[in-house]
Amino acid sequence: MRRTVLGIFAALILTAGTACTITTQDPGYVPPPPLPPLEQLEQAPLVDPKGFSNADGAISFITEDHSVACSLTAAKGEHVNLPYEQNNFGDTANNKLATVPVAHCELATYPQPKDEDAKDDCAGTNLGYLGGVALLTPDSARYGECRSGVTQMEATYGPQGSKAGPMAQLQVLGEGQNLEGNGLRCSAYNGGVACGNVSAGVGFFVSPERYELISKPQDSASPAPAGASKTP
Repeated sequence: MRRTVLGIFAALILTAGTACTITTQDPGYVPPPPLPPLEQLEQAPLVDPKGFSNADGAISFITEDHSVACSLTAAKGEHVNLPYEQNNFGDTANNKLATVPVAHCELATYPQPKDEDAKDDCAGTNLGYLGGVALLTPDSARYGECRSGVTQMEATYGPQGSKAGPMAQLQVLGEGQNLEGNGLRCSAYNGGVACGNVSAGVGFFVSPERYELISKPQDSASPAPAGASKTP
């Protein structure tokens, strides 16, 4: 009987010991740096866009911290089909314009555009080119736009935002997740959003603190064949 009791007691101690795991933090561990934007877009797993799509075909989302909202959608000229901003995309006068896939993002708070990234003179005034908006087409990326007021994202989640309206209804895209539409991709990561055309090497990254425009390096001029004469 005594041996049986001792055996049961030993088994209980063994079970308790194997069921508990103690995890200690390695003080020397350094987490790996975030991937570059285009690598993130290429490697991050794609999620089903069904819950992010609207009746017009736009795929829209907002980040978990409500700092960036984006749409994978289409544009006709300067008219972008957005579910949260008034626009003239559907006007019949624009039917003569080619429909182009785009990715469009708005930020609640944002950095100002660099001088070299201002691509519009704002009707010759050179005033009113503001940050907070990024646009990607299949072959180019830009940051900033001409406007006199706030974006819908600023009005909703900016410092004086209402926290209500169409932006507040957008589906959250989790950190590290990736969406694709019409050959373009967007991923929420590293405190912001990256969007890009991976195959073309074009994209952008935007966050409340910084932005980055990515363009494919131009191919260097091919050297002249050996023995070829040079034009003076």
